[in-house]
Amino acid sequence: MLPAVAQKPDMTEDSRSITLMITRRKFLRSTAMTAMAGALGVGYGLMEAKWLRITEVTLTVPNLPDPFKGKRVAFLADLHHGPYVPIPYIAHAVDMAQALNPDLILLGGDYPDRGIPYVEPCIAELSRLHAPLGVYAILGNHDHYDGCLPYVKAALREARIPELTNRGLWIKEGGARFWLCGVDDFWRGVQDLPAALGDTTTEDAVILLSHNPDYVEEINDPRVGLVLSGHTHGGQINIPVIGAPVVPSLYGQKYAHGLVQGPAVPVFVTRGIGTIIPPIRIACRPEIVLATLA
Repeated sequence: MLPAVAQKPDMTEDSRSITLMITRRKFLRSTAMTAMAGALGVGYGLMEAKWLRITEVTLTVPNLPDPFKGKRVAFLADLHHGPYVPIPYIAHAVDMAQALNPDLILLGGDYPDRGIPYVEPCIAELSRLHAPLGVYAILGNHDHYDGCLPYVKAALREARIPELTNRGLWIKEGGARFWLCGVDDFWRGVQDLPAALGDTTTEDAVILLSHNPDYVEEINDPRVGLVLSGHTHGGQINIPVIGAPVVPSLYGQKYAHGLVQGPAVPVFVTRGIGTIIPPIRIACRPEIVLATLA
């Protein structure tokens, strides 16, 4: 006689219900954990977006006269005052910068995020800045948006902060001098580098402010010694190994942050102070740059 073959018993309605309940619980638990991780990530990102730090660097400027070597420059860019970057945070950034007692303060553009109502309050806070060698500003792409441009220019005049759009001036001390200049925004303005450089020669020390570091790719004038830029925010979100997935630049991550050698001149790119949408930062804290000139 052949041995009996065991038959798999049919699942009862109760067992089916239990299996479905377990599967559903696993799904809900997984979904809940994913949602919690996402919420924690967003929560941390919102917190880091206001976790402002001071980044100290030493920057070499060719032909810099000895009296300026060791001078400290505070560089603030991309404040983006708006719905996600409130005035108390802007005031905090101003207080931090002023507490450094820098010799010179430079502002790299993008004062409002978008909207005329955000212009005056932001620049009114910046008017509290002061330094022995002065406070100077350039414009960014957001300063051109939504009709903000004339209001930004007027607010800077009211704050007595000289705007270096396609022009420059001599910074002087003890009979020595260097040339500080700026160009208009690379996306929204018109850059006139010859006008910005004025009558400087290759024997002079020249620092150029350009909101967008991509402009460095256009520079071939040997008179420019160093460029200071912002705009890219460091990408705002950095992923280990990969880096910043999104950088508003034609050159990928090249100009995301830090000292970068362009085709003819080096540029230091700050991560900036504020944020754009999404208003979070991950592994990319906002910063005020304190540069020691060498």
